[in-house]
Amino acid sequence: MECLEAEGVEHVFGIPGEETLDLNESLADSSIEFVPVRHEQGGAYIADVYGRLTGRAGVCLGTLGPGAMNLTTAVADAFLDRAPLVALTGQGDLERMHKESHQYIDVPQVFAPITKWNARLSDPAIIPEVVRKAFKVAESEKPGATHIELPEDVMAAQIEAEPLPRRKPVQPEPSARELLKAADIIRGALNPVALAGNGVIRANAAPALREFVRATGIPAAETFMGKGLLTPDDPRGLGSVGLQSGDYSMAGFDEADVVIAMGYDLVEHSPEHWNPGKDKKIICIDSLAAEIDEYFMPEVELIGDIYHILARLAEECRHVPHSGGSQRLREVVHGRFEAAKDDPQFPMQPPRALYEIRKALGRNDILISDVGLHKLWIGRMFPAYEPNTVLIANGLAGMGFAIPAAIAAKLVHPDRKVVAVNGDGGFLMNSQELETAMRLKTPFVSVIWENRQYGSIVWKQDKKFGRHFGVDFTNPDFVRMAESFGMPAWRCESVEDFPQRLGQALSADVPSLIVLPIDYSIDVAISEELGTETVAT
Repeated sequence: MECLEAEGVEHVFGIPGEETLDLNESLADSSIEFVPVRHEQGGAYIADVYGRLTGRAGVCLGTLGPGAMNLTTAVADAFLDRAPLVALTGQGDLERMHKESHQYIDVPQVFAPITKWNARLSDPAIIPEVVRKAFKVAESEKPGATHIELPEDVMAAQIEAEPLPRRKPVQPEPSARELLKAADIIRGALNPVALAGNGVIRANAAPALREFVRATGIPAAETFMGKGLLTPDDPRGLGSVGLQSGDYSMAGFDEADVVIAMGYDLVEHSPEHWNPGKDKKIICIDSLAAEIDEYFMPEVELIGDIYHILARLAEECRHVPHSGGSQRLREVVHGRFEAAKDDPQFPMQPPRALYEIRKALGRNDILISDVGLHKLWIGRMFPAYEPNTVLIANGLAGMGFAIPAAIAAKLVHPDRKVVAVNGDGGFLMNSQELETAMRLKTPFVSVIWENRQYGSIVWKQDKKFGRHFGVDFTNPDFVRMAESFGMPAWRCESVEDFPQRLGQALSADVPSLIVLPIDYSIDVAISEELGTETVAT
């Protein structure tokens, strides 16, 4: 606990177990708030999003066996979406790990492929080193999940030790030669285009990106994880790409001779979709050297602090401003979004629902998307004005993300409005955390898009086979369910109901819930020009 306090940990989210009794006893006497959750996955998702929004590792806790297993989905989400997280799991005594034993599985081996680093505390003397390393690795670029296993007998041992001092991770800088080489390529390009991703948000480099596109005239597209890097009205913004095969061509990537990949994680979307001919000159601006991919072979790699690199590159390239880029993608999407404000249909269609949510939220308020067909609509269409105001589970894309994420968002930003959009499929996967939200008094609005189907699978099955199967279900009365938690809740019966109920919910000082019947008959592929979908929901 002293080591966690030295790391600046404010919360631990999880469920205590018999094998974590000594740990929890120490937590009770520490400055850290232990937040009991109702499922370990919910606690790990809260830690995941806490890490995304703060840049400091969120911490989650589970006991041995089933507790540790229940953490894995959200830990893997943090690993793939580059969110700093430290998972703590209990374990039985060291003396029984060599044989079959009640509830014993080799947890570090299970966690190995979904963490950047993980270790078993085999001796209390190594606690300061292990904790310091877990946080350093989790928070260093590219951030992600780490894990520490805590055997019961080790946790009960006495030790005289001090925490190791916390140090901020150091970022390298590209050489002047490489930076000038990149500038020469950009200045000589006929149709350069930029692709900005999650790394630019992690580096807090949105101001540098905005100045880069202003100074150079080079247009930029955003990945789903990069939403909000450019404002929707920025004339150099090309919109969000990555949903359909035609996105990149309509954003001008087909004609581009140079692509500047900024903080672009390949897990976000395969470069094969925007460089199918392997003929683009690629400049990679990132915190780590590029992943090896035959469609992503950079001419120059500028590795280090993305903010600093973009600022220097803008200075070098502002003398030859460009004026390329196609606005066709943004025009199609924005046109459909604007037209939705007059859509009278009920059950509501997704664009109208998103229009009303956007109207009710400020520039810095937060929309969180669970996973399902609604995520594609949000990623495609919802306008974001600032980074980290649209939160999406993208790399692993696990359902049940939104409610825990909303709790984390309100803990980090209690002054902002938060809306979580869930499908009725994903909502029940972590709906138990509504009790946690009520106990913590984190007022956010859960909007359930109800259609009684796994909508994204219906869409894909219908496209591929002309029919769907195994996707229909019934729902409980969500309003009564929410009221049983003690929160206000409403079911919309008309188009006019939704903005009225949303306004009431956003003014409440407790969590609330709105059930919105939704009509998915309109295709998320809003234009035939955009082609077929290329990502999973």
